[in-house]
Amino acid sequence: SDKPAATMSSGKAGHPAYFDPQNEKAYMKQPTVFKNKKSLMKKGALAPRFFKNIGLGFRTPADAKEGVYIDKKCPWTGGVSIRGKLLRGVVVSTKMKRTIVIRRDYLHYIKKYNRYEKRHKNVSAHVSPAFKLNEGDSVVIGQCRPLSKTVRFNVLQVVSEAASGKKFAKF
Repeated sequence: SDKPAATMSSGKAGHPAYFDPQNEKAYMKQPTVFKNKKSLMKKGALAPRFFKNIGLGFRTPADAKEGVYIDKKCPWTGGVSIRGKLLRGVVVSTKMKRTIVIRRDYLHYIKKYNRYEKRHKNVSAHVSPAFKLNEGDSVVIGQCRPLSKTVRFNVLQVVSEAASGKKFAKF
């Protein structure tokens, strides 16, 4: 067949940060980067890329610096700032596009019985294409402006890559 294999650009094979950014109906570009500069039209010249340091002690991923993905909700390459709470949880679902569900386990004290009961909350978070996550991974998420009806957090760091699923992780 004449089609290229999976429309990949050069880079790490299979990683979402290196897929062709033009996978939507609209032309995808970073709004702060001008790509038609005459000096960049020469062969071998790298296209400019916007990325920033979000602070709070989190490093900018290499895929955010070198990748070709376009994501306006990414804290490193988009227009989203991290402010407010930092939370930790375990990835429960990765079925949505660029969004994951995180399970946060905690204990609730019952005064009558002088005991604790296990409870959990599910939190939706946007995940940048710079990360490749699987169910069971432990992640740190940071609060940002509302990105959709249910999403108010962004994945900032993958703490550990575990093989466990929906389990009460603290005990």
